[in-house]
Amino acid sequence: MEQQGIKIAIFGGGSSYTPELIEGLIARKAAIPLRELALEDIEAGRDKVETIADLTRRMLARNGLEAVRVSVHYHPDEAIRGASFVLTQLRVGRLAARAADERLGLKYGLIGQETTGVGGFAKALRTIPVLLDIARRVEALAPDAWIINFTNPAAIVTEALQRHTRAKVIGLCNVPVAMHHMIAGMLNEPERDVRLRFAGLNHMVWVHQVWVRGENRTAQAIDMLCNGAVMSMNNIKEMPWPAPLLRALGAIPCPYHRYFYLSNTMLQEEQEAARAQGTRAEQVMKVEEELFALYRNPALAHKPEQLSFRGGAFYSTVALELIDAIHNDRGAELVVNTANRGAIQGLPDDAVIETNCIVNAAGAQPLVFGALAPAMHALTTQIKTYERLTIQAAVNGDRDAGLLALITNPLTSDAATASALLDEVLTLNREYLPQFTR
Repeated sequence: MEQQGIKIAIFGGGSSYTPELIEGLIARKAAIPLRELALEDIEAGRDKVETIADLTRRMLARNGLEAVRVSVHYHPDEAIRGASFVLTQLRVGRLAARAADERLGLKYGLIGQETTGVGGFAKALRTIPVLLDIARRVEALAPDAWIINFTNPAAIVTEALQRHTRAKVIGLCNVPVAMHHMIAGMLNEPERDVRLRFAGLNHMVWVHQVWVRGENRTAQAIDMLCNGAVMSMNNIKEMPWPAPLLRALGAIPCPYHRYFYLSNTMLQEEQEAARAQGTRAEQVMKVEEELFALYRNPALAHKPEQLSFRGGAFYSTVALELIDAIHNDRGAELVVNTANRGAIQGLPDDAVIETNCIVNAAGAQPLVFGALAPAMHALTTQIKTYERLTIQAAVNGDRDAGLLALITNPLTSDAATASALLDEVLTLNREYLPQFTR
């Protein structure tokens, strides 16, 4: 007799984000029937993943889903076997490694951010070998399963898996859906009536068009932003963009573009924040201590409101919309990270981009966009070259590719600085980078 429901494996199951994912699964229990949730993590994270497992069981039971099995694993294989979806949300080296990345950037007077510049580079080197191992195990043990990758830097990791394994992989980020909510709110329009046309790379994507019930409202949205309107959502408020930049672009950049368009301002803010309250990773460590103290309360059976201060708004929304679209063959239009396949002119077909896609049981098919405007194309190709060199460095332990990656990235482009940075990255992360043998 065939078992009812599906198994979902969550790698990094001890993450503080997991309760938001569980809340989303509960809300979609009719569309995504569950048989088992397999939480996988490292032995060093045993306390956290067991805490999350207990909270998950309480949340499920409270909502009539006590029959769903919640299993905990410290080895990938048993988590993967029988899974329909494998969600990856892990952090190699944990928050301490992120804090070291941020401090390293600031030491050199550079932006220390976990997905851009030297921080993103170091995180990619640590992460890609681990995710490749997981993907190859999925190939062997659950070849029909889809890997849904949330692990940052999402584009680089997703492209590495798509190019170097046969596993079925789609990358996700919460930035497009957050921008959707913010722009709809700014226009005072229902979210269901607003359609945004995204094209670019993960954490380097632009909203090129804003449509409301078939009417092109792009110019209005840009005018509003130029005239002081601020996009906001829950406890998040976006800083205003310089009006001349928006008018010149004729598009709305994502928040991460600030690291490239407003580098000096962002570096100054990071330096001041680090002096006053620690780097972002150091701040998150404190938030996580508070969250896990709440999670351990045996009376807690819901996602606490304090999780909203952790960041990652709409994490569960985007993950579960994607799972729903694949599992139920919806043919839904979603913004995901997948191979270009001609959608953006001038980028390789196997380059992972972030854009509107039609998603069904066969995966994600990007909608044809055409050519990016010249200034956007120049920045996109530069960053994509950096990403591909970083993948080469991570997969092959190639120091030369690593140096060229840092030199190519506009945030770390000085050759002497890049060489010193590379040496420090490899030294600081020696235990995580066995592929670098010389």
